[in-house]
Amino acid sequence: MEIYFKCPLCEMELTAPPDAAGAESTCPNCDKLTTVPDPGPDNLREIQPGGTPARLVPAEVVAAVHSGAPDTPDAAADEPVAPEPAPIRIPVSSTRARVTLPPDLPSEAPAPAPSSPGDAALARKLHDAYAAITAEVAKVIVGQDAVMEQMLIAIFARSHCLLEGVPGLAKTYMVKTLSDALQLSFRRVQFTPDLMPADITGTDVIQEDPVNGQRNLVFLKGPIFAQMILADEINRSPPKTQAALLEAMQEHSVTVGGQTYKLDEPFFVLATQNPIEQEGTYPLPEAQKDRFMFHVKVDYPTRDQEREIIQRTTSAYSAKANPVITGEEVVQIQHIVRKVPVPDHVLEFVLDLVRKSRPAGEDTLPFAKELIGWGPGPRACQQLVLGGKVRAVLRGRFHVTVDDIEALAYPVLRHRIVPTFNAEAEGIAVDDIVKRILEGTPRGDAARVL
Repeated sequence: MEIYFKCPLCEMELTAPPDAAGAESTCPNCDKLTTVPDPGPDNLREIQPGGTPARLVPAEVVAAVHSGAPDTPDAAADEPVAPEPAPIRIPVSSTRARVTLPPDLPSEAPAPAPSSPGDAALARKLHDAYAAITAEVAKVIVGQDAVMEQMLIAIFARSHCLLEGVPGLAKTYMVKTLSDALQLSFRRVQFTPDLMPADITGTDVIQEDPVNGQRNLVFLKGPIFAQMILADEINRSPPKTQAALLEAMQEHSVTVGGQTYKLDEPFFVLATQNPIEQEGTYPLPEAQKDRFMFHVKVDYPTRDQEREIIQRTTSAYSAKANPVITGEEVVQIQHIVRKVPVPDHVLEFVLDLVRKSRPAGEDTLPFAKELIGWGPGPRACQQLVLGGKVRAVLRGRFHVTVDDIEALAYPVLRHRIVPTFNAEAEGIAVDDIVKRILEGTPRGDAARVL
């Protein structure tokens, strides 16, 4: 007799021996960690020699299994069902007992929500929506595929993105087009030296009631009360105004006059900055740059792409991105991507990559002490793993690979590594340092998976 069940992620049909009930096991198809259910009248079946489930086991036989009595092959049975494809059997050796805390040791974090077949459907929907979003944005924006992918990864990971590029590369237009494709409310804030924090968050004003003539303080919401915020040229305003975004980015709320106002979900800040004309600007502090998941470099288009841009913008061509998914669906996707499993060797690669980027430590690479003044903190590990999960689903996979981490190493680490004076004097850019760190980090054993 075997316990007959399905993988909650890929819905692969599986079987396990009755003594494996309650243990955790890995699906051979998608590497999803699942729990073998207890035997019952609906899932305990006798297996024919060919591996096909022959019939459901009667309730009295199930009771015998629970009581520890030996199997009774001559027990009464129902009529055999039609032959089905043979399910994959999970041996006891590949299962592991579930670890539970004693009653007097409370858990530090809530247990993750169990996966369900709906999770796999939402993951596939994200994969399909990604193709549709990029197709809609491509009607308006030429090229910049890598930039668009990284912005979407930051959005679906519930984080924020910092775009850097020279003027005229359509950074603002790209963000506005993306908000149309995601059907989100959008506000643009142009940062200037005279911009005040209240111009972003809002302020209390005195208004007179036309009925009784009394004057009351009324809060007028600022542009921060939108789902997608474009902080254009964020380095043009003083640090006091830049800091007005910190609470909104971290807590998704705004506090004015002792009153806290929650922001609509989903909420993202996409900021831009100009790498040239740094005179009179206010570079973002390291602590504030660390709030952004990615630091994305927006580069010049290729020759063919620039020809296409000229043809579109100097002719009667007109296009608009149509909405693909709603804000509610984005929130659902943000929860689903966190359930994507991370293989053990990928997690070790993330740890090695970040720890080798710190100038002081046992895992530091030889050149790090000379070229790196300050290295990334634990938030870099978190962002690499979360970004890898989203990138895997966008590309139709239900598990993270080392390639996902390597592809996101540059936007995650380039604003979290502070080069030394020696590195700047020799003209060594942060991207060059990240490249050397990637070359010095082994990829690990791809055979070990969680």
